[in-house]
Amino acid sequence: MPFGSSRVRRRTVPALAMAAAVALALGGCASYETTAPRAARDRASAVSQDTAVQGVDCRKATCVALTFDAGPSEYTPGLLDILKRENAHATFFMLGKNHVVEHPDTVRRIVAEGHEPANHTWTHRILTEIPSAEARAEISRTQDAVERITGRRPVLMRPPQGRTDDEVSRICAELGVAQVLWSVTAKDYDTNDSALIQQRVLDQVRRDGIILLHDIYPGTVPAVPGILAELHRRGYTVVTVSQLLAPAAPEPGRVYRP
Repeated sequence: MPFGSSRVRRRTVPALAMAAAVALALGGCASYETTAPRAARDRASAVSQDTAVQGVDCRKATCVALTFDAGPSEYTPGLLDILKRENAHATFFMLGKNHVVEHPDTVRRIVAEGHEPANHTWTHRILTEIPSAEARAEISRTQDAVERITGRRPVLMRPPQGRTDDEVSRICAELGVAQVLWSVTAKDYDTNDSALIQQRVLDQVRRDGIILLHDIYPGTVPAVPGILAELHRRGYTVVTVSQLLAPAAPEPGRVYRP
């Protein structure tokens, strides 16, 4: 969901070129370190000789990760039809209440068709603004629901509005999920103009980027074919977040952001 007016100031971390940032969140200052996808890949390659990647290897291919937040919804089956036709895969950061539990067949289809299931909390509460026990429940309830439906427990979580801090990171580490932010947003929550959504994505996209869209708004899914076509024309390979990080595995608690 939208990052609002948050600003990020980057600094250099010596070891293995790990990216870091200090985010000034809407609700106050929150300092946390982030890791770029390329830095994660470089680190994994540096510490192990066994770095073979099944499928797309984003160390060689020009990759961009496609992600959808806050579904599934009535629009998601049509989106899955498009992705299947275009042989593209995405990561779905799903909400538990009124979404995962209301659309179990769609959740099963997401996994069956090779997409990556991920967590966007139970009710989209801002994790940095609620007690730790409630933040933990927001994440764990969706973990449990997705696992009950698919047999697969998510390893990625996107904090609502991108707001996180050290306490949220500690909870995520305990629950076994890495945090994923983004570099491209179409702000499709404020427009149903599919052409505008498409243009906003394409204006921002760069190699190793993470695209944020929502499969809950009527203007978003119609924009996806044009986005995919132009990304392909520009030489991009569309992947899931975990594919973007490989051969690194998502590290629980860590915050990934291009």
